[in-house]
Amino acid sequence: MEEEQGRIISEQHTTMIRMVQGQEILVLRDVLIPGGRIADITISNGLVMHAGAAGTGDVEIACRGKMVLPAGTDLHVHMRDGVQQEKETWKSGSQSALAGGVTVVVDQPNTIPPLTTPERVQERVIRAESQSYVRFAINGGVTSDADLAGMWEAGIFAFGETFAGPSSYGEAVSGDVLVQAMEQVARWNGLLTIHAEQVSEGDDSTLVEHDRLRPVTGEVQAVQDVLNLNTPESQLYFCHLSSADAIRAAVHGTAYREVTPHHLFLSLETFEPDDAHGKVNPPLRSESVRRDLFACWDQIDVIGSDHAPHTRKEKAMDFHAAPSGIPGVETMIPLLMGWVHEKKISIPDVISKTSVRPSEILGIRPAGFSPGDRADFAIYPNELTQITTESLHSAAGWSPYEGMNAVFPELTILGGVVVFDAGDFFRPDLSYDRNGTGLWVPGRGYCL
Repeated sequence: MEEEQGRIISEQHTTMIRMVQGQEILVLRDVLIPGGRIADITISNGLVMHAGAAGTGDVEIACRGKMVLPAGTDLHVHMRDGVQQEKETWKSGSQSALAGGVTVVVDQPNTIPPLTTPERVQERVIRAESQSYVRFAINGGVTSDADLAGMWEAGIFAFGETFAGPSSYGEAVSGDVLVQAMEQVARWNGLLTIHAEQVSEGDDSTLVEHDRLRPVTGEVQAVQDVLNLNTPESQLYFCHLSSADAIRAAVHGTAYREVTPHHLFLSLETFEPDDAHGKVNPPLRSESVRRDLFACWDQIDVIGSDHAPHTRKEKAMDFHAAPSGIPGVETMIPLLMGWVHEKKISIPDVISKTSVRPSEILGIRPAGFSPGDRADFAIYPNELTQITTESLHSAAGWSPYEGMNAVFPELTILGGVVVFDAGDFFRPDLSYDRNGTGLWVPGRGYCL
């Protein structure tokens, strides 16, 4: 009996699960809800219907001894595809997300070509809809020639990430362009996402030099400059803040603060000095700066992966020529769950920073345990494992977290449908819904 309960899904239900499209009753049995209550979660039509004692479901999943979390919403991914499909495709990237307990992603616009027109946004949506295994939203680029109004009406979620410092496939914008964008976005009550850096010229040949050329002081100054320029009070979202100083500088009523797993878990000391696998913008910092950033845990609004895959071949190039970026959508929540297991952070904090707050910012129903919540969940074993590249699903084929402790989900549910089960993926068949129960999540400016 114990062994049977320990299985996530019994053999007799496997075929049924593959057929479920959100219409039948799914019951998660004996879920430990944060706060200590144990309840059955009854799901139908993609939403939680009841939390408490449940009758018989069409599909039942035993959760006793497991950790059940609302699935993640990652507001910062680069799904590549197109001419960059060797790095990642929507299929491989979205499967990687599911295997990491993430069911919603927001794709950034520094693609090739960049998303600066409504036509390119529409093409991106069509490409994603044809391949994606997760819900997705699309951001629009901010450049001197970008059609901001057209992209807003085409359904982008936010503008940016807007580069206050250059990065791979993204050029810095001038102050004038930034101010004009702020004024327009403020009129729509939209969101402007910011990549805050100041970059100096020099010999970019090691991780230490990369850090020196893109210093913490420049990051802080860029944050302050953007806030000073934001006179119409646009809502701002500061991406991948890499230091405690930047977190403190970004304290503002209309600003959200995002931090990545790589800035929380990795430092300069993690790699050999010329190892481009640790090259990312903003740079990895020293171990002391990393510790100070973690000390600001309670001030972080969102954990976003900044999933930016590049191939092994590209990362093996000479440091100055190698592109910046780290794959991370699949390892983001499992790394945090490793810290939960080690009692460094709490499950409610993980839920808040990877699911509730991001969903709120995105403007969709939260995933959760209460009636009416979106029925997106990930079910985790109560045991640590170590990250191995061979077990991951990104087309990049490598991870900077090799050997680190993590807890990966055994099963992921999207809209009441099991879409990931012990290594097997099942693509959901979900129709459009403004509440976030379809695959594409259009922004508030979307015009049919």
